[in-house]
Amino acid sequence: MNRKVIMIGGGGHAKALVDILHKQYIDIFAISSPKIDKDSPLLSSIENVLVDDDIYKFNPDEIYLVNGIGSIPGNALRAQVFDKFKNAGYEFMTVISDSSVVGHNCKIEMGVQIMHGAIVNIDSVIGENTLINSGGIVEHDCKIGKHNHIAPGAVLCGASSTGEKVHIGAGASVIQSIEIGKNVVIGAGAVVTSNVASNSVCYPARISIKKLASENE
Repeated sequence: MNRKVIMIGGGGHAKALVDILHKQYIDIFAISSPKIDKDSPLLSSIENVLVDDDIYKFNPDEIYLVNGIGSIPGNALRAQVFDKFKNAGYEFMTVISDSSVVGHNCKIEMGVQIMHGAIVNIDSVIGENTLINSGGIVEHDCKIGKHNHIAPGAVLCGASSTGEKVHIGAGASVIQSIEIGKNVVIGAGAVVTSNVASNSVCYPARISIKKLASENE
């Protein structure tokens, strides 16, 4: 690889990405973050530490960027950083773990990250800067918008679709052929059985627990 690789972010998600890239023999030239997890040997071993504005010292054709900023509902920083540097002409690396599975004829757009144990099945589309986290499953013929986060263990069944900036929480399940609008949060553990309008928040159903009477009562 002729271009240098610069990681943006210094926390847990950045650490997980560095782990994947190191196993693929891709070196990280520098890390750009105001705060770095010094307890991580992988991060602390990266010699060059930058702030985001230092990236502009490099020509866009000299470097690849990796978006190591984590994704949580209500925090738009990951998407903002991606759009800022993309609009300035920089390219984000697509990161796909060797332990993941990507099916035939999938369209994986720029900056997508597919983490350990994730599955993207045949004929699916994954939009820019989307994160398919550990163990997430995107089944056949799904269309996932940009800036999505499919959290660990979440499942989207076949032919489902999402708009931009959608968060599917850990362990959530979306049944087949569901359409989810943009700016939607699906809570951890939720089961989605009908279409979801844009700008919605879906909480998982709460189970009412009633104490059973003993035989002696």
